[in-house]
Amino acid sequence: MSRSDRLFKLLQALRTLPAPVTASQLARETGVSLRSIYRDVESLRAAGAEIGGERGYGYCLVEDGTLPPQKFSRIEIEAIALGLAEVRQMGDPELAAAAASALGKVAATLPSLSQQHLLHAISQVHHFEARPPVATDMQLIRTACWREQALAIRYRDRTQQVTEREIWPLAIVYLEGMLVVLARCCLRKDFRIFRAERMLSVRISGDSFRPQRAALLRNYLAKLAPSAGP
Repeated sequence: MSRSDRLFKLLQALRTLPAPVTASQLARETGVSLRSIYRDVESLRAAGAEIGGERGYGYCLVEDGTLPPQKFSRIEIEAIALGLAEVRQMGDPELAAAAASALGKVAATLPSLSQQHLLHAISQVHHFEARPPVATDMQLIRTACWREQALAIRYRDRTQQVTEREIWPLAIVYLEGMLVVLARCCLRKDFRIFRAERMLSVRISGDSFRPQRAALLRNYLAKLAPSAGP
């Protein structure tokens, strides 16, 4: 690991782990020795990051000099905290981890008082049911959406019939207790909703449908709108 990558990883650990973070915790998180942690903390301080604490007590990131300060109102901070908490509750594991990382990055750009407002927001999210289990590689599906690449899938429908088809993934929708992919089905030549837990296998086929995703998704959502409830 290069020194710059190591410093970035250490900075990210300071942003996301509950403070104060001991040098031993940081060493486990970044995979380096305690001596390297002590040296790298001093390097970050020299670069402008204001890191409180010391050996034997723990460290906390007071101000992150690598990111510009952000100004949010108290209600905006509540909205950010609530939104990211919802993603952590409902998202697949990769997305949930990304929400936790994003919270740390946002907090690092705020003045001290706003950091406290964000990390101790009064708006909370709680779901009594656990996140729906999904064996499908959601990161691969996200990548296909971003790159506008077709997916080859094996899919089991509600009648237990298994088919192989190519789809153009347009969006991932997190419903209560269900994760679905909005797509254009090349087999049916129409829009379809695919439940993630029914996807038995998924791979990127290599075919591109760029730059049609935004227009197709807009048309699909317009088609769904009349059937939506009040």
